[in-house]
Amino acid sequence: MASVVDLLKSHRSIRKFTDEKIPPDLLQALFEAGQAAATSSFLQGSTIVRVTDPVNRSKLAELAGNQKYVETAAEFLVFCADLKRPGNFCRAYGKPFEGDFTEHFIIATVDVALMAQSLVTAAESEGLGICYIGGIRNNPGPVSALLRLPQGVYPVFGLCLGYPDQDPEIKPRLPVPVVVKQDYYNEEGDADQIEEYDEAIREYYRTRTGGGHGISWSEQVATLLSEKSRPHMKAFLADQGFVFK
Repeated sequence: MASVVDLLKSHRSIRKFTDEKIPPDLLQALFEAGQAAATSSFLQGSTIVRVTDPVNRSKLAELAGNQKYVETAAEFLVFCADLKRPGNFCRAYGKPFEGDFTEHFIIATVDVALMAQSLVTAAESEGLGICYIGGIRNNPGPVSALLRLPQGVYPVFGLCLGYPDQDPEIKPRLPVPVVVKQDYYNEEGDADQIEEYDEAIREYYRTRTGGGHGISWSEQVATLLSEKSRPHMKAFLADQGFVFK
């Protein structure tokens, strides 16, 4: 059996799944593994919506940018940051609700990410494949309406979960010295290492796409950060009660 370190280093995104269902006992265990993740101030500010209705799955696939694997994966989960559930008890204990502070938003969003990654690690240890779906934030209003999310709750991302029907290569990550700094932030030596890394990513994309584009990492992220990215999110979050004091 592979070590946990080897398991984490072998992560790939899976977009083709078999028809095999996930046993209910295993799915329950995965939820419990996700819940065991660290949670700031014991908020437990995460809610998972398990979407089983085929019509809703189809709608979510469309809303997420026509990503068909949202429909074909054995399971599709929507991970939500949830300040409503803990906020309910402010009223119960006669305390003012101050959950619209930026820090509370950050706590809940980080809770979601930690919970999801613990669930994902457990899933991959059992031979399952996953694919995160940030595309649900393309249309967060319709997604929230479909899932009946109340104020104080917002969809952070979706997750496809199932048995893999493909074996993609592992996408290389940035060299460790570029990411891990000692004592202080510095960029000494980063340029040369990123140049070499860019070439590795070009080759990865050329191979993965069968001779298609060979875009580098640096060009990819420069393009990402030079374009507007889901500008509707600020207004949507305000409508959901996240006003960021």
